[in-house]
Amino acid sequence: MARLRVFVSSTCYDLNVIRSELRPFISGMGYEPVMSDHSDILFDHRSHTHDSCLKEVMGCDVVILIIGSRFGGNAVPSALANLDFSQLEQLSTKSSILEAKEKLSITQLEVLKAIQQSIPVYTFVDSDVLHDHRVYEKNKDKKDVIDGMDFPSIQKRETAKYIFEFINFLSHRITDNSITGFSRLDEIRTHLASQWSQMFQRLLFESRTKTQETYRYRDFSEQIEDLKAVVLASLATPSLRETAKGAVQFRHLIGFISALKFVDHRQLLLSKLTWEDVLKTARIQEVRAQNSGDRVFRHELFLVLDDGTFYRARYSQRALDDFRSNWDNFLKLDSHAREAIVAALLEDREAGRMMLLRYFEQNIDEYLAERNLDVPNDIIEVG
Repeated sequence: MARLRVFVSSTCYDLNVIRSELRPFISGMGYEPVMSDHSDILFDHRSHTHDSCLKEVMGCDVVILIIGSRFGGNAVPSALANLDFSQLEQLSTKSSILEAKEKLSITQLEVLKAIQQSIPVYTFVDSDVLHDHRVYEKNKDKKDVIDGMDFPSIQKRETAKYIFEFINFLSHRITDNSITGFSRLDEIRTHLASQWSQMFQRLLFESRTKTQETYRYRDFSEQIEDLKAVVLASLATPSLRETAKGAVQFRHLIGFISALKFVDHRQLLLSKLTWEDVLKTARIQEVRAQNSGDRVFRHELFLVLDDGTFYRARYSQRALDDFRSNWDNFLKLDSHAREAIVAALLEDREAGRMMLLRYFEQNIDEYLAERNLDVPNDIIEVG
């Protein structure tokens, strides 16, 4: 079973305890931790380890970044070549850190690669580092002061600027710019558990909303199609009221028949055949029903022809039964109204755009066997 892959990016030596404790936390959440110090990354012997780390990031779903007192080793040129810095510069209003590419660490490159790939990044900064970052921000314009300043939270003075400017880049991103301070491991775990739970809740809500919007869109589309059918039909006959009503009532029926192959649609629609004879004329011998599992189109039918080929239709059996009763009512219309409705709706070339009826020039039993589809025994013979 596929699991969410969580890449942990940080320097290893100063944050070893936190990294070792994060691993069981991530696993306990049911996710897969990806950490360079636990052999989770394939270090391809044909490339540098930095290149391998960047490739691994692209296969992950989430990145956790922990910033502490150390800067880490500078990234090798081949790793730098894997990033699009012009794109990254557009993603933050404070991107001066990218001007000195050769000074970037491999940890920073891992995060930049995730950002470039639109992978969510959860950033945690040691509280002492955040305190010193504020001091840096207040004094960085005083170059003679800042260059000689020691920051208690940073292990090496010469790396302070690159750590603080990277924090600036992250906190001033256009999106995903949240930074969380921490002084204890529990603060990281609590924050991640809360954020991931809220994100899952948000995704479920958006999924429900999207489904509801889909249904609303379909209803609105139906109303538009009904209106269009009325307008088209009204242009073709003087008996407007009867024609307009029939255009709405029989639009789906005519759309179904006009999607059939091997028949003259106009001749068939203007005939006096029974519904069973209509299906026989279209060479349909039996109907098989199946639950599709689709949240929008829950049912579909297989309309099997005399040669074993078939139509796959996203209709329920009830919809097909409605076509039968609609056909009987359609036959009762005045001949002039029928002709006007048929003429107008057959000219509407967009009627079949939802692909509700699709012909397969393949034997039905072979098709079902290839796809391991179980079709219930509710097979209806035509006739």
